[in-house]
Amino acid sequence: MKRKTLVLSALTGIMSLSSGILLAADQDRLQAQDRDQDQIYGSQIMITQERLEFRTKMNSAKTEKEREQIRNEHHARMQEKAKQQGVPLPENPPVRGGSKGPGGGMGPGGGRR
Repeated sequence: MKRKTLVLSALTGIMSLSSGILLAADQDRLQAQDRDQDQIYGSQIMITQERLEFRTKMNSAKTEKEREQIRNEHHARMQEKAKQQGVPLPENPPVRGGSKGPGGGMGPGGGRR
């Protein structure tokens, strides 16, 4: 009897842990999706497949010049699609960050004093 209770408790714990992991993975996926939508011009009128294709093209581009060309073509397509759907899009895509560094942070030593 004690053994059944112990096994049942262990199984319950494992199931709880795995559901927590799945929930965390889902949240990560949703956050990544939100981030992608913020970063891709016209993402609000794109279907998932279009976003995947755009990301694939950008990742396979070898040079900054190729990526810029892909962005310009994408911008023109999104402007046309928005016009057809009657959806307003900003004329220009968001300004891309100019720094080549790892990103905006407090920098070295920028913490508690």
